[in-house]
Amino acid sequence: MADPPPEIDALVSELTRAEKLSLVCGTRDPDGTATGYLAGVGRLDIPPFRLVDGPLGVRAEGERSTAFPASLATAASFDPDLAREQAAAMAREATAHGQHALLAPGVNIVRVPHCGRNFEYLSEDPVLASDIGRALVEGIQSEDVVATVKHFVANNQETSRTTVSSDVDERTLRELYLPPFRATVEAGVGSVMTAYNRVNGTHMSDHETLVTDLLKDEWGFDGYVVSDWYGLETTVGAANAGMDLEMPGVPVEPEADDADEFEWPDGIPDATHAGLFGSPLAAAIDDGSVPAARLDDMVARVLGQMARIGLLDGAERTGELDSQRHRDLAERVAVRGTVLLENDGILPLSDDADVALVGPHVHEAKLGGGGSSETTPFHSQSPVDGLKERAAGSVTTARGIDAIESVSLFDLLPFVEGGRDDADSAPESEPSLSDAVDAAANADAAVVVVRDATTEARDRDTLSLPGRQDELVSAVAAANDRTIVVLRSGGPVETPWRDDVAAIVQSWYPGQADGDALASVLYGDRDPGGRLPVTFAPAETYPTSDDRRFPGVDGVAHYDEGIFVGYRHFDTTDTDPTYPFGHGRSYATFEYGDAVALDGGTIEVSIENVAGRRGREVVQAYVRPPSVDGIDRPHRELAGFESLSLSPGESRTVSLSLDDLAFSRYDTDRGWTVDTGEYTVEIARSAQDVRETVRIER
Repeated sequence: MADPPPEIDALVSELTRAEKLSLVCGTRDPDGTATGYLAGVGRLDIPPFRLVDGPLGVRAEGERSTAFPASLATAASFDPDLAREQAAAMAREATAHGQHALLAPGVNIVRVPHCGRNFEYLSEDPVLASDIGRALVEGIQSEDVVATVKHFVANNQETSRTTVSSDVDERTLRELYLPPFRATVEAGVGSVMTAYNRVNGTHMSDHETLVTDLLKDEWGFDGYVVSDWYGLETTVGAANAGMDLEMPGVPVEPEADDADEFEWPDGIPDATHAGLFGSPLAAAIDDGSVPAARLDDMVARVLGQMARIGLLDGAERTGELDSQRHRDLAERVAVRGTVLLENDGILPLSDDADVALVGPHVHEAKLGGGGSSETTPFHSQSPVDGLKERAAGSVTTARGIDAIESVSLFDLLPFVEGGRDDADSAPESEPSLSDAVDAAANADAAVVVVRDATTEARDRDTLSLPGRQDELVSAVAAANDRTIVVLRSGGPVETPWRDDVAAIVQSWYPGQADGDALASVLYGDRDPGGRLPVTFAPAETYPTSDDRRFPGVDGVAHYDEGIFVGYRHFDTTDTDPTYPFGHGRSYATFEYGDAVALDGGTIEVSIENVAGRRGREVVQAYVRPPSVDGIDRPHRELAGFESLSLSPGESRTVSLSLDDLAFSRYDTDRGWTVDTGEYTVEIARSAQDVRETVRIER
């Protein structure tokens, strides 16, 4: 790290050691709203510093905030500008709640489709995850709030997440799992949160090679590295590895009659293990195990970020909460992230169509998955309310089957308060499959809304929809051949009935504007703007379908597939997925002109909307490398993209700039390397829908 600014250096010199320790180890928030809290040093006018959960919206304890769509939905927009706008809004709400650091974004690569936390992440592809992650950081910090990128690194499953070792080679780390983190560092991210897991046998909080050598020294990260909550493993190892801040720093004891025999559930960190950067760190400095200069560096990094957002200047901070523009933005992101997977001409619906709206949770908005990202909104709109407000025809509802049980991180720890009120506002009568079938049979179109149930700290056992939802879809489809299925999921799900329905709409976890966004898409008020940031396929076809790779054997998850994750795997194995990465339909039709390569790695292609309605297209560029003896490379890799909206008859030239990394591979001896030869750039609508190609010699 470069020397801290003189004013920070001077401030550190005035602190006593006890005061320094108070700035690197969390304590209790007297207001009870922050996820993590530093008390500050009153005598030197260092104010308290509050950190709050926030990937899907601000989760201040006991407070309400705008519930934005899941991060995976934001990434599905393929629009960094939109992501930046959402992040800035979340930061303003954090400020309105008196918080200073937002624990977001999560940029871990979606390696395992079963991962219970995929809804908080961005993509299976490092370029998309990097571009969206960079934009999220820029948006948060544009409003003078510290962004915290997480979870560094190779945190790709929730099963045994506090103990499992991700055993992964350097090339795979460099090409797949590290790029999104490096992109946020280049964007000036103020904080990096380490993961619970081990990497190649070493806990991330003790991983000097990755935390100091790579993150701080090689990449030049000058912010602070914070532990995940109760994720600090040792005092000496962590301090010397480069950890700067322990959170939350305060232990929690089970309040049960059998507390002495309490066993922490799999995936839950031991919350009695805290305070390692308190008196134990002082002792380690006294005995020489940790240099005193290391503590000064830790403090300077924290104070440096407090200064950067103006917290040390005493300026008044107001923020913005539940404003109309935030409500509108939440709805816009939900629409833009909606992916139209299938459409046999049934969509958009006509205004006067009589619709049967079926599903166990049609009376509630799907706000998100379980865990630390849970957000309690001021208001939300269900699919029932959204369609009834929009439709000119009748909307008949039927739940059909019993509710799907949701599980939250907080449900696993009964002595920890948290979670959100997701009470179903459905009628109290028992659901009836026959009622759902009758409603569908008597309607012009049937809309079946289904969902999965994912949470932090637990992975899914299957990619099938839980409960009797597949049965419900099949029964409704048999009664009405104009059946539309709306998927609300935190990642890929299996769709065994897809050939029997007329349309499939993927809306992820759409947040508080669920009903409005759904109605807007179904009735064609706006085009479904999303494309798949992850591949949909049968569970057994993914590269992590064997136990050795997931969940691991004897505490080790072997990343034997290397860089062949997601669409890279399906290309290499010549396996057709159900829906490929980048896939998504529009209500409009687009024609692609010839692609042209310009100097400097820029590719230009003209796109024309030849339909009679406005639509949104996502132009994707993939690079196919030349063959090199002895080197395995993906068949194609995403190199760039652009989302654009075109009016009927409008044509626009899209420029996609491809940097050297788009043509590079990582060589453990030479670093980033561009092989000599001919590269093919594919201009495509998805990883399997190529429209134009152009060749470039490197």
